[in-house]
Amino acid sequence: MTMRFRLCLIGIALCVLAARVSAAPFAFAVVAHAPATGGEAGLREAIERTDADNLAFVVVNGLKRGDEACADSVYVERSELLQQAKNGIIVSPAASDWVQCPPGTRTAANGRLNRLRELLFADDFSQGGSRLPLVRQSAVARFRGFPENARWEIGQVLFATVDLPAGNNHFVTAAGRNSEFEDRSVANRDWIHRLFVYAALRKMKVLVLFCDGDPMQPPPGVARDGYAEVRRQLTTRATKFNGKVVIVHAEPHGTAGAIEWHDGIGRLAVPPGTTRVAVDVASGVSLDAQPLAGSSGRSR
Repeated sequence: MTMRFRLCLIGIALCVLAARVSAAPFAFAVVAHAPATGGEAGLREAIERTDADNLAFVVVNGLKRGDEACADSVYVERSELLQQAKNGIIVSPAASDWVQCPPGTRTAANGRLNRLRELLFADDFSQGGSRLPLVRQSAVARFRGFPENARWEIGQVLFATVDLPAGNNHFVTAAGRNSEFEDRSVANRDWIHRLFVYAALRKMKVLVLFCDGDPMQPPPGVARDGYAEVRRQLTTRATKFNGKVVIVHAEPHGTAGAIEWHDGIGRLAVPPGTTRVAVDVASGVSLDAQPLAGSSGRSR
């Protein structure tokens, strides 16, 4: 047997092994607004719960309660807590982290968001024990200020965070005060475009988006729908994508823990607490969400 033939056999074996690994079932968890009733203790309890499970990664949506201070000390404490986790942790900012600050807070919401970006998204890896490599939107010079938007992949599933806070996407009706919303909307539009292009190029079977707000649900009683533009973009892109699109959000819309499909897009509302999602792309595409054992699922 020649060396060239042996190398060919090894190459074929590695390709078969990679295909099997990419198709192997796996699970991830979403920790949504765990500090809502317990503050730092609530988040710590949720992280410890995920440590006991074999997870590919954990997405944390909501680092603090809305009535907790939007202070550097709080952000640093929560970041240090996440670094102690055994699994890889990806942070998806929530409105409670930077929009909902206690009365009397002098710093504007966009100032707190920028500080959050500096403290939590300093490099291109996840937090926690498993340092997952991430591709951040900030790698593009024009969008250097949006590192919270990140993507990663496992096999034929592409995951990404999109900064869409609950509460009408932080659209402010007061004149001259919407620069944060407008700048972020431009960045999100470009980011979503790039995600679908990349997913199509890599022939991904599933695109999973994590965000705080539910962009597919028009908010009631508002002068302008802050999600209208992104909803149109997602709907248009999903119809042309040869795969499934799932949006994981933390708003109380629909049946918690169940994927609801409409216009080719699946919406998974995760309740406060910890939700475990099992993924299997080998026989079709299956995502099964269940509360992680011990998770309270308490309302915010």
